Amino acid sequence: MAGVPYATLRCDVADGIATIALDRPDTRNALSDAVLVELLSAFADARDDDRVRCVVLASTHPTVFSSGGDLARFADADLTLFARLFTLIGELGKPVICAAGGHVLAGALGLALVCDLVVASERATFATPELAVGLFPFMVSALLVRNVGRKACAQLLLLGERIDAHEAHRLGIVNRVVAAEALDEAVASWARRLADRPPQIVKLGKDALASTQDMALGDALELLSEQLAVALRTADAREGVAAFLERREPRWSGR
Repeated sequence: MAGVPYATLRCDVADGIATIALDRPDTRNALSDAVLVELLSAFADARDDDRVRCVVLASTHPTVFSSGGDLARFADADLTLFARLFTLIGELGKPVICAAGGHVLAGALGLALVCDLVVASERATFATPELAVGLFPFMVSALLVRNVGRKACAQLLLLGERIDAHEAHRLGIVNRVVAAEALDEAVASWARRLADRPPQIVKLGKDALASTQDMALGDALELLSEQLAVALRTADAREGVAAFLERREPRWSGR
């Protein structure tokens, strides 16, 4: 995916980490159909690129991650694109970190929530203000209710209150809050750690989390037991155990 000439994104791959950065500063990275289509393409490329072990979703705007859906073109928007993108990221099989350097609003909050990890700058804010313009964050609500409690979810969706990064951390929307000048290194540090993990085991683990999140405990444990058996048969699991016993660094093959 490195070097692909996207019109609304900047994309790069280095040391196993794919960075996909929203790059429409003139619109505050509004999520138009054009942006969503390119995000679908970029994430599909990252999924299919064997070099990529981790994906970082970021923004080139200094104070805004994304202002959400493009209201100027919303009446003619393809309403399936958000759902397709959320599904693709959730089923990517590779860990995804959202670098929230600025305001994360409306549909962009769904984009952040579907990522595995969110690292936020202290200047980031989060909100679903759609009701103020006669809309409701329907698809975002499905992700929000899976990340925060029902009452907090209702408060955010119905009142449209903007919360700061520390409150988002308290609610479980954000994993870590750092100073604005420390964001890039904090994200890079986690991305490097994730890129060093055994990719096949990471994929099995992510798939298992997605499959079991709404299951009854007994059903979940049965499926997870089956997934553990699959994992133990992989070359990476054998290599990890061997490396531990031999006191050396593992050499992951992705098999």
